[in-house]
Amino acid sequence: MKKAVKISILCAFGAGILLVSCGKDKPLTAQSNDSTITKQGSVYELDTLNSRIEWKGFLVLKSDNSSHFGTIKFESGDVTVKDGKLESGKFVADMNTLTSVDLKDDKENLNKLNGHLKSGDFFETEKFPTASYEITKVTPNAQGDYNTLLDGNLTMKGITKPVQFNANVAVRNGEVSIATEPKDIMREDFSVKFQMPLKNGVIKDEVNLQISIKALEKK
Repeated sequence: MKKAVKISILCAFGAGILLVSCGKDKPLTAQSNDSTITKQGSVYELDTLNSRIEWKGFLVLKSDNSSHFGTIKFESGDVTVKDGKLESGKFVADMNTLTSVDLKDDKENLNKLNGHLKSGDFFETEKFPTASYEITKVTPNAQGDYNTLLDGNLTMKGITKPVQFNANVAVRNGEVSIATEPKDIMREDFSVKFQMPLKNGVIKDEVNLQISIKALEKK
């Protein structure tokens, strides 16, 4: 019985993991930023081996705080650089690479949690196999720890919402790097609403999301 409860908690906790998931079809719901950028400039192709999304989700179990964290890999993407500065970009992630890093040494629960997250209860990766974030505006920021403010459109499960990220952006030696500030996203905004019995804990709506990008100039 204890084992069954543990597995149930792990799977239920997965609802708190927000990732950017979209299908091949057009979004079912769109609430997005208008783009102020152009596609003119030099194109840099995403280095998928050195780019990733990092997530962290939270479960409050009685009086104890718990969390899971993990990664998701990118499938494709590119950025445009104009006059030595980031101009635009779009990144597509493969939702089927979603995994929990903290459970990597617990293969049984790792497989169960990952499988449940990809099922119809959560991110429906068979129907929505990819994920996207498209930059619509790039604003230099001279204050604080991050040099750029990125406006963009985040799409998950057929729902598109405008999302801002503070980020450190660098363009040099044929390479673009983007490292966003960890950002809390409300999972219910993207129809990730799974809940479990209150006696087993409370799944937080806030989910932390961070994007790391490396792109190389196309020759």
